[in-house]
Amino acid sequence: MKIEMESIGTIHTEFKEIEGMPIQPTGAKGIPGTIEINEKYSNGLKDLEDFSHIHIIYLLHKVEGYMLEVKPFMDNDTHGVFATRSPKRPNRIGMSVVKVNEVEGNKVYVENIDVLDGTPLLDIKPYVPQLYEDTIDNLKIGWFETNHKKAKTQKSDDRFK
Repeated sequence: MKIEMESIGTIHTEFKEIEGMPIQPTGAKGIPGTIEINEKYSNGLKDLEDFSHIHIIYLLHKVEGYMLEVKPFMDNDTHGVFATRSPKRPNRIGMSVVKVNEVEGNKVYVENIDVLDGTPLLDIKPYVPQLYEDTIDNLKIGWFETNHKKAKTQKSDDRFK
């Protein structure tokens, strides 16, 4: 089945090249960005300023092709792409949780952003942990268990070009 989507806006950041970017928002603490919503969708921002954080869902527009097994940035072993957060995915969808600083007109000013400048935005959703009761019994995080602390300092390289 073919699915078509339309970008609802553009994400602007200081990152002009993929290499050297933070690989997760935890490694982008304090880094500012702006989400510019297309005018026809700007009314959808009503009440967003009442949320401290949002999920942003976007197209990894500079990634070409995909790999079913990848060596992620935080590990030296290969894993199935669906057991990683690798950008080399069949549908090139990325997501991040970012802090909302201000909503003004059709712009959302955020921080802790780990996204390439000019990235097409697909959707915004409020971050609401109470809906999911963020404590999950018997949580397992696979290979991330021994590697997750690397997300704060690990930078991207050219492995997924």
